[in-house]
Amino acid sequence: TRILAADDVGIRRAAAALQAGDPVVIPTETVYGLAADATSPDAVASVFAATSRPADDPLIVHVPERSAAASLVLNFPPLAERLADAFWPGPLTLVLPRRHCIPDLVTSGLPGVGIRVPAHRLTLQLLRQVQRPLAAPSANPFGGISPTTPQHVLDGLGGRVDYILDGGPCRVGLESTIVGFENDRIVIYRQGAVSVEDLESATGIRVVEVGQTDHTQAPGMLKSHYAPHVPLMVGDIDRLIEANAGKRISVISFSRAVPMEGPVVGSQML
Repeated sequence: TRILAADDVGIRRAAAALQAGDPVVIPTETVYGLAADATSPDAVASVFAATSRPADDPLIVHVPERSAAASLVLNFPPLAERLADAFWPGPLTLVLPRRHCIPDLVTSGLPGVGIRVPAHRLTLQLLRQVQRPLAAPSANPFGGISPTTPQHVLDGLGGRVDYILDGGPCRVGLESTIVGFENDRIVIYRQGAVSVEDLESATGIRVVEVGQTDHTQAPGMLKSHYAPHVPLMVGDIDRLIEANAGKRISVISFSRAVPMEGPVVGSQML
């Protein structure tokens, strides 16, 4: 796996690989994504293979501007226009009815496609140069924590991908919020960097929330998403530290700071 510098040479190499049908890891303001030409079923299939992602979990399509998004969907309703005005470029994905140029594999056969304009200078340059929409889930083995640095990508997908375009640490570090539209209402399919309050403030419309489910309606809704590979325990901090003496643990406290001593190797008070 080769890390490409954030310069014209790196962008050209990444664009050439994408145009040839190969996946490339790209930065966004949210997390790093494993991107491929969204109009090529073979290219998209390589993303599913590299991440071991199930075919019933759709991908988000990234475009450089709203006109490119409009060309991929059957209609762009006024409510979607208002959200695009307020949050694009940015961490908001809109689920809209797709045109046939978007393969079934991208949407897992669903009629809607999730689209967004990322707020990352390097990726916007790449999108304009490659001149194709890019389908991209987070660049990690399916079910794991989304990567926010090139090293995180290497830790999870090293050897499975050829190129990582180095955009530095992700500014937001949290997945995009995904919304759809039902009966002139905004429906949140996945909460993320844009909050319910942000959406309601921008539109004056009450938002309906949909939880994670076994039945996919949009990207990122499966219950197994974003799961850490270590146990998470909730309870009395002192008792938990004592019970895990000698182990490497981290502590998150909502009430008090935990001294950095003994078996505790990291703590944070929220």
